[in-house]
Amino acid sequence: MPMRAPRLCRCGHRVAHGVACPCERKADAARKARFDKGRPSAAARGYDGDWRKLRAAHLKAHPFCRCGAKAVEVDHHIPIRIAPARRLDPNNLKSLCLHCHRALKQSADSRTYERT
Repeated sequence: MPMRAPRLCRCGHRVAHGVACPCERKADAARKARFDKGRPSAAARGYDGDWRKLRAAHLKAHPFCRCGAKAVEVDHHIPIRIAPARRLDPNNLKSLCLHCHRALKQSADSRTYERT
């Protein structure tokens, strides 16, 4: 099967298809560092020791996602930004696999953007 032709990076280097040029990796790392600089810590966002304990207990009690796969994420039914008082409410939690968690978050993001 033929391979796609290499592309030219903005710095002028020829790069294989699907591979990032070193200049692109460096720019991406700098962009992520700028974003993380203004981002609050995990504890400031509500992911403290109490959350870690509750999350571990929830995953132990509910080890599988709704699709039947092994759960690796714990999410809130009602988001923290809407109901901050329910952040540590065990009845507000659901166990999800990585695939279902990503799909859920992407659909929530698209609904948010559609409203504006």
